[in-house]
Amino acid sequence: MFEKAEDEYNDLMSKKNIIENDKAKIKKVIEELDEKKKETLKVTWLKVNKDFESISSTLLPGTMAKLDPPEGGTFLDGLEVRVAFGTVWKQSLSELSGGQRSLLALSLILALLFFKPAPLYILDELSFKGAHFSLSTKFQCSAMSLRGSTTCEHAF
Repeated sequence: MFEKAEDEYNDLMSKKNIIENDKAKIKKVIEELDEKKKETLKVTWLKVNKDFESISSTLLPGTMAKLDPPEGGTFLDGLEVRVAFGTVWKQSLSELSGGQRSLLALSLILALLFFKPAPLYILDELSFKGAHFSLSTKFQCSAMSLRGSTTCEHAF
């Protein structure tokens, strides 16, 4: 009877050790994945931010725009759109006109699309009138209007 209990105890201890080893391996994998996630998010943020700065300054000459982490936080806590006209940074996007906010939103959308390009985008309700799109030589943009006979093509 004692031998049976001892065998059962040894078997349970062996299983416990296996479970503890598996738990340690799982924790290690989770930590590695968290680090990869952080690095991937950082690379994505830096690339999108660079393109956002470039595109927004093209669409809104004389402005600087960027994606910054919230005050006292990191990029993992989220990002805020900051914009400056000349050297004056705006406290809030509500200080901008509707057209300026729309162009900033379009800049962010294009920056995200540049990060992971697709073969075709259809963006409805965009006004290309007066806009100059010299953003890139890799993409072509066709703008058409049903309201008139205006059709223009821009390489960007």
